[in-house]
Amino acid sequence: MTKRSVKHDTFVIERSYSAAPARVFFALSNKEAKSKWFVGPDEWGQERYEMDFRVGGREINSGGPKGGPVHTFQAFYQDIVPDQRIVYSYDMHLDHKRISVSLATIELKPEGTGTKLILTEQGAYLDDFDEPSMRRQGTEDLLDALDASLTLDARVDA
Repeated sequence: MTKRSVKHDTFVIERSYSAAPARVFFALSNKEAKSKWFVGPDEWGQERYEMDFRVGGREINSGGPKGGPVHTFQAFYQDIVPDQRIVYSYDMHLDHKRISVSLATIELKPEGTGTKLILTEQGAYLDDFDEPSMRRQGTEDLLDALDASLTLDARVDA
């Protein structure tokens, strides 16, 4: 019999980017731009990536290391204010087991010529499959990858 449990956690991550809010929003909302940074480690493969960025739309991203397990992120967009806010709910699966359900809010605020991003996540981590500290670290890694993508794009545009 499977042991059932739930851990609840909320975390807030703040980042400052040199790009304007419109560029950061584009990197979060455009499928091609997001696919440059919203990925797993280099050794992972990607099985599926879909993005329908609109209120009521969904995003699915799945992949993982060779031989598994497959990590699947499935989000539903709840609220979108261009260049300012994105609110989405999402669940994570390892293979076919749901390991968490979360509500995330991304706020974009002008900061000089750049952007202050504030991400707040409230999660329910299920059946000892996921730890809040691991999710926070993974999210921080993705936000670092977003920064690298924004920096690279700025060099290409120059």
